[in-house]
Amino acid sequence: MMVHVPDKIRAFWNSRWLVFVASMWVQSCSGIGYLFGSISPVIKSAMGYNQRQVAMLGVAKDLGDAIGFVPGILCEIFPIWVVLCIGVVQNFVGYGVLWLTISQIMPTLPLWVLCILIFVGTNGETYFNTGALVPCVQNFPKSRGPVVGILKGFAGLSGAILTQVYTMINAPSQASLIFMVAVGPSMVIIALMFIVRPVEGHRQVRPSDNSSFLFIYTVCLILAAYLLGVLLLEDLVSLNQTLITLLTVLLLILILLPIIIPVLLVLSEEPIPPAEESLLPEPEKQGLGKSEMEGSFILSEVEDENSEVDLFSALERHKRIAHLQAKLFQAAAEGAVRVKRRKGPRRGEDFTLLQALKKADFWLIFFSLVLASGSGLTVIDNLGQMCLSLGYSNTHIFVSMISIWNFLGRVGGGYFSELIIRCVV
Repeated sequence: MMVHVPDKIRAFWNSRWLVFVASMWVQSCSGIGYLFGSISPVIKSAMGYNQRQVAMLGVAKDLGDAIGFVPGILCEIFPIWVVLCIGVVQNFVGYGVLWLTISQIMPTLPLWVLCILIFVGTNGETYFNTGALVPCVQNFPKSRGPVVGILKGFAGLSGAILTQVYTMINAPSQASLIFMVAVGPSMVIIALMFIVRPVEGHRQVRPSDNSSFLFIYTVCLILAAYLLGVLLLEDLVSLNQTLITLLTVLLLILILLPIIIPVLLVLSEEPIPPAEESLLPEPEKQGLGKSEMEGSFILSEVEDENSEVDLFSALERHKRIAHLQAKLFQAAAEGAVRVKRRKGPRRGEDFTLLQALKKADFWLIFFSLVLASGSGLTVIDNLGQMCLSLGYSNTHIFVSMISIWNFLGRVGGGYFSELIIRCVV
């Protein structure tokens, strides 16, 4: 059978796994806030700040990292690439001007201006996170736990990745780390921002999904173990610059390795037929009559209650859903069942802000984050000064250590949360 190259290229471009892998790369350089432990000693020594002033910079960084409702709103209005582009501008301007100040290329700015710069630069991270998470959750609605865990894990690991890249550069000035934070993530995200997007046919669960996620989990474990080994090796043994460059190149190869998944899937599987997407309910369609809306609602109910139907081929799935829908219509017409319209979305579906505020889940998550996440941020913000006070001159290794264990915790949290939900349900 002749392989149609244009069709394969189109299928590769529209692959949800390509979007997921590109989102992993976006997240690999978007955890800028985790590098504050390495950046703060540079700012402190260059500007002559005391610990109180450094703590104020840390608060500005935390505020920038926490205010993420704006990119969430913009995702509902603009394409994902616009959201990512706004984050790039904020990151480049915030940390770029900060680097110019620390390097004394421009006149010294007051502390409150530096706080604004760090706030703006770190707030760009929320645009990266939102732009990567939203389309992937939409593309994998039935694998949200692993997807969110892996993506947030790579955001946590980005501190270690950027630190290793900075070690390879071997810049003479420590202020160059701030320059790399301003330029590096911006370049990567500009290259990927048109790939990260919702794609069609995203609700169909393929039998290959389990093996694909298993491969990514394997890469995650290897990546964490490799980074940990490299950090210990660099700390215990004096390595020359050539060997450090080689180790960093191998690290980048590991990060790029998941691209194998969409390539193999496109070469081995048939593309999703266009008719497949027509089976999906679209509540946002305009101009539907009452009977049509009710039919769409019934179809949604059939899909919710028979999620295993996604495992079938397009033709078999169409037959089964049509059969179940016909039976439900007949039972409703005979009065055997009453079809009631759902009041609001179910757990796992899209909520508006007002709908979310009425749910206990939202408030449970809100208070959990407010009460629990601050302790980790306190350690991250003050890690540089803690290491220096204990006599360690190189704080980068400790920042990287936190990033690695943060990565493993997030990836494991996503995996086990999905496992628990499936076992309970």
